[in-house]
Parts: sequence; C-alpha cells; structure tokens
Amino acid sequence: MVMGVLTACLAIPFAGLVGVAAKDVSAGMVDLPESLEAKDLSQKTRIYDVNGNLIASLYDQNRINVPLGSISRPMVKAIVAIEDYRFYDHGALDLKGTLRAFITNQANGGSVQGGSSITQQMVKQTLLYQAETDEERAAATEETYARKVRELRYAIAFEKNHTKDWILERYLNIAYFGDGAFGVQAAARHFFSKNAKDLNLLESATLAGLVKNPVGYDPVDNPERAESRRNVVLDRLAQLGVLTEKKAERLKGKPIGKTLKIENSPNGCQQSRAPFFCDYVVNWLLKDPVLGDTPKERRTTLKNGGLTINTTIDLDMQKAADDSVASHVYPTDQAIGGLAMVEPGTGDVRALAQSRPMGKDKAAGQTYLNYVVPKKYGDANGFQAGSTFKVFVLASAINQGIPLSTVINAPEEMNIPDEEFQNCDGPYAGDGEGWNVSNSTGSGPFNLYTGTQQSVNTFFAQLEVQTGMCEPLKLAADMGVKVPLAQKVPSWILGVSDSNPLEMAQAYATFAARGLHCDPRPVTEVRDSSGEVLKEFAAQCEQVMPGATADAVNDILRGVMEPGGFGQNIAIDKPSAGKTGTNQNNMSVWFAGYTPTIATAAMVAGANEFGEWVSLNGQVVGGSPIYEAFGSTVAGPIWGDAMSAISAKLAYEDFQAPPGDEIAGVLSTVPDVAGQGVEAATATLESAGFSVADGGQVNSEVAAGSVASTSPSGGTSLSSGDTVTLYTSTGYVPPPPSNDAGNGNGNGGRGNGNGNNGQGRGGGRR
Repeated sequence: MVMGVLTACLAIPFAGLVGVAAKDVSAGMVDLPESLEAKDLSQKTRIYDVNGNLIASLYDQNRINVPLGSISRPMVKAIVAIEDYRFYDHGALDLKGTLRAFITNQANGGSVQGGSSITQQMVKQTLLYQAETDEERAAATEETYARKVRELRYAIAFEKNHTKDWILERYLNIAYFGDGAFGVQAAARHFFSKNAKDLNLLESATLAGLVKNPVGYDPVDNPERAESRRNVVLDRLAQLGVLTEKKAERLKGKPIGKTLKIENSPNGCQQSRAPFFCDYVVNWLLKDPVLGDTPKERRTTLKNGGLTINTTIDLDMQKAADDSVASHVYPTDQAIGGLAMVEPGTGDVRALAQSRPMGKDKAAGQTYLNYVVPKKYGDANGFQAGSTFKVFVLASAINQGIPLSTVINAPEEMNIPDEEFQNCDGPYAGDGEGWNVSNSTGSGPFNLYTGTQQSVNTFFAQLEVQTGMCEPLKLAADMGVKVPLAQKVPSWILGVSDSNPLEMAQAYATFAARGLHCDPRPVTEVRDSSGEVLKEFAAQCEQVMPGATADAVNDILRGVMEPGGFGQNIAIDKPSAGKTGTNQNNMSVWFAGYTPTIATAAMVAGANEFGEWVSLNGQVVGGSPIYEAFGSTVAGPIWGDAMSAISAKLAYEDFQAPPGDEIAGVLSTVPDVAGQGVEAATATLESAGFSVADGGQVNSEVAAGSVASTSPSGGTSLSSGDTVTLYTSTGYVPPPPSNDAGNGNGNGGRGNGNGNNGQGRGGGRR
C-alpha cells in the first residue's frame, strides 16, 4: 500500500519536477530485488602479546561492531532524536518527514535533501559499503528520486524481515563518524577514549551530531562548528523531553574541547610496538588456508574480519632486544644488527629486533625488509652464519658414539681430499682439489670440548671426515636449518649458507630442550569477530636427537661461557651455553646462546647504502670502530645485554649433566665407592659411565670382600668409558714390624707363611 501511495501521489510528480520519467522510476522499482542482503560489516583485526596487551591493529575501516545492548542509552536517544525521532513509531517511510522535505526541497530548487528515516539511511550506507565498482558507488550516492525509491523498497524489506533494534544496531555500527572512525564503538574510543556503553549525554550528543556531516563537524578540525551542532542535538533532546531545558543549557556551556580525549588507532605493523614481529605474524598467517583459499582472500580476512590474534611475543623481552640492538648498531651504519628469542620446548617466538627501523626513508636507514626471519616471511636473503653450523657435526659425532675425549691433531692449515668426505651416496665427488682449510685460533691437539670451545676449523674438518656429511646435514634440516643442494660441500660446516637469527635461535633451542625441536610459533590462537576460536596453533615439536646427545652438546657449549671461553665476558647470572660464528672476510658475525628456558641468536652483518654486503672490518658500528670483527666481540655483546636485561625474569634452571653410561668420553667425577660391596660398587661406577676392572685384594680395615679403594680414586675427573680398577679388602691389617733385634731370628720364617703380607719379626731377615 505504501509503495502504491508513494508511486501514485509522490514519485510521479517529483519525477516530473526533476526531469525524470515516471515510467523509468516505476520500471526501476519493478526490476529491483525484493530485499537487499546485508553483508557482515568489516571490522579491524587486533593483535595481542602473550599477556593480552594490544600490539597492533589491521583494518581498511576502523570499526568494532557492538550489540545494541553495549551502546549507552544516552547515545541511542541522541541519535534517534536528531536523525529520526519517530523511528519506533513509523515503518520504512516517515511520510510526514518525506512531505516536509519535499516542500523544503521545492522551495530550494528541487534538490533531494532530508526526510530519510534511519532505516533508509542504513540502506544507503549498506549499498555504499557493499558497492564493488565505481558505477555501484555512484548509484549509491546520486542525488535523484530514483535512488530514494530504490532505498525505500529495500527499507521496506528490512522493516519486514528485521526488528527495529536490529536496524538501529546496524545503523550505529555502519555509520561514519569522521576522522577514520566507522561505527559508534570506534568513534567512542577515538574521540573520548572510552567504550560506547560508557558514553554520557554530552558525548552522545557530540557523536550524534557528526553523522550528518562527519568532515564539516569534525570536533578536532572544526571545534566551533562541532560544538554548535552538538548544541542543536541537545536542544532537540530538550524539545522531545529527554532532558530539561535547564540541563540542556548547562551542558551547552561546556566547551567541546574539554570533553575530548583523543585516542588514535594505529593501523598496520609500522606503528606497532613490535613492527617486525607484527610483520612476521601477518606473513605467517597469510600462508594459512584457514583465513581463505587464496592470499588475496586471506589478506581481506586479516584486514576486515575483526579477528583477535593471540601471539607469543613477550614485550619485556622485545624491549630488551630492541634496546640492545639499537645501542650496538645504528640505523645508518654500514651494517645490520638483528636478534631473535625463542622458547625451547614450544618454539614460541618471544622477540624479534633489528637495527634498521620499518619505513621507506632510506636516508634514515629505514627498510621494509625483515632481516631476522626466513625469506618467505620477510623477503631478505639472510646472512652466512659462520661457525654456528659446527654444532651439527658435533652433535652427530656424539650421536655416533665418538668419545668426547677423542683427540685430533689440528694443524694451522691442511688439505683434505674430496673422497675422504662421505655423503649419503658414497664418497663426495668434488673438483679434485680437496678442501684447503685453515685456522684462526691456533693449532695443536684438541678434543671435542676444547676443539669446540676454541672453534678450530681443521679440528672440525677432520671430525666431519669421521662423521660423514650425511647425518650432520640431515640433523641440521631436522633442526630447521636447510642447506641448499649447491652448498652441500665439505665446507658447509663453516656456515657458508645464508641463515637468519630466528632460524638459528630455534635450532639452538633444540639443544636447550634436550633434543626436542619445535618449529617457530608466533601465533597461538585466532578468533573470529564473534569471539569463536577460528584456529588454535599447537606447538609443532619432534625429538630429533637423544636427550643424552643434547646434554653432551650443552656440556661442551657451556664451556664457551666459562673462564677461558670466547663468551666469558658476556655470561649472565644463569647457567648458559653458546657458540660464536664468524664468516669469511668478517662480513657477518654471530653469537647463538641459550639457557634451558630461552634461546637467543644475535647477528651483525656488513651492508652498505646500496644494499651490497661488505666486510665489517674497518667499519664504525654503533659509534665504535671495528678493526677485526668476531662473533664474540661484535655480536656477543648484543646477546649479552639483551639476556642480562631479561635474566631476572628467567627461572633458575641448570642443564642436565650428560649421562656417562650413554655418552662416551664425558668428563665425569669418579664416585667414591670405598666400603661398598663389589656388586654395588660396580653398578655405581658403570652407571656413571665407567668400565670396571678387578685389581685383586689388598690389606685393609674395610670389611673383607668389600671395596678397599679404586684407581683412580674417588673425586678424580675421568672420561666416561675409561676404566676404574677395584681393589677388594682382605679385612686384615698386619701389625707393624718390630724393632727388637734380640728376637730377630725367632720367627722370621713365618714371612712366607702369610703370603705377600708376611713380615719377619727379626728385624730384616726373611
């Protein structure tokens, strides 16, 4: 009936006045669908740290949808009063309002103004929001009666299919309030730093006045016009009896500037408290089909889906990482510094930091390349990790039963023929010239402890001959470090492959977790806009080496942090272990170290303003000249400062000593088994990793048949697998020899009667 009345009494005359054929209007109405699908409104995605602190927001439109029950009653009353005070009394069309607008429009030249109900305004906003082409956007905003008729038809359908409260809720969530704030919740946060449910009458009047002209009435840019518009709303509320005229006048006297408390909503990772971690999270999630079938769909979901993303970052650790990197490498240095922290046993990424800030100002050292994560997540190629790769051969050697006490003579330089290296298919087939390898740390005999702690190249080259190349390369891959096929050459153990701090931190975290390798995990959970769990991301872990092997590696690498080790000057007040790395020509240096609860990898690489890799030697980095770069002196202090800053929050936990009965060559203390039975003593020594030999009987006060002593004695350090000799007690201690010469010949012959323990009483004759 309403449609018929409108067409017969209003549409045709109006169309004639504005030059639009009535038949075109009516034909357009017939062609329209009976209802309009109201698609979900875009909402901003929020990213939180491990403790629930917001670290970043992503959005195309700054909007947070809220139900009508979460919007204050003053706000609801204000918007209804100024936009459509009869909203709950009429249908889709407010006939009085439309007629009033028609009379006003004709008096002003026939332009289409006012008269729209809240439902019609919601329809217009929905059409504009859902427009995908320029033509659709133009049709949603054209100043014609044809548009008004289209909106009315859709409005009638909405009124038929939805409640008034549903329509008002959608209107308050879709409306634009200015300065980038879409919807009443985002507007309340932006202009007043509070939620929509907490808006008072004065704040509500301000926001209600904005929807008519969000730009012209912007309270920040146009405070006088905004205040005047707010007062119009207050007057309207008084006119309708929502508040008294006296109260309205009192409220109007408060300057709008004193009511504002602007809260900006940063958009994107660049404005985040952890920009490169945020960037890593975004790129990591863009690989997950849970957000969509294609990268484009996933990106749309990320920026418009209103997701809640719970991550693993710890802002205390992030600050420590940022501060340390920034103090040692400046943005415009001819070098790049980076650091990553990973939790052993979960793979949770706790911090990512680099010296070059996020941005496009190259003169200020800014970049969008994320140097601390793998290329597929950050677009940077990485850097050669130097001797940090040696641990893969070390672990393989231990796993193969090579004793830690194994001594290898390591000269200053040597050539090792190609065929001495075994790969997975047999002897390595190189160019026939062999591997010319040299040291920078001296020469001599080294065992697995000293050879690793001094990082001796020729020692590890010969150890690789013993282990072969196949197992160490597989172990590296299992620990998250994949060496390209072209670089699977004997010298790969010197770190000739490109890597990144995150990759090395998660690899070393495997040792800290006693052989359990976990893939890096930046996100634990994603929830949709309704709060329902979209996906939980469980830790992806696998035991890649025996716990005993990892214990032995830890026992060796903790020596790097002890007096005499390369890391002694950066050691913290918790048990720690580590390994230095320096590549050829000192173009990059590393320090990868860990405690049982956190693994951290720090790196500094030479890079000039053209993006070309250069040597660190001769550079001024962090305000200090570098004459010759080493992992311990350039990257190590970054590690040390960051770890010292978080040490107080780390639980005190020591590494587990390697079991001598499983690892050959462990330097262990011989247990004191004197007084024990032979069977019990043997079991104790064997459980400590030693072989046991029978040394026969000795005179002793210890009970007969029990252990009198061992060789070496208890408390002595010995390599596991070495032999400890047991001596059992006779239970007899002969009396001391007599000094009485007069009786010397009496019983001298008895010396032979008591075996080896016989003593002549005669004073020297036997």
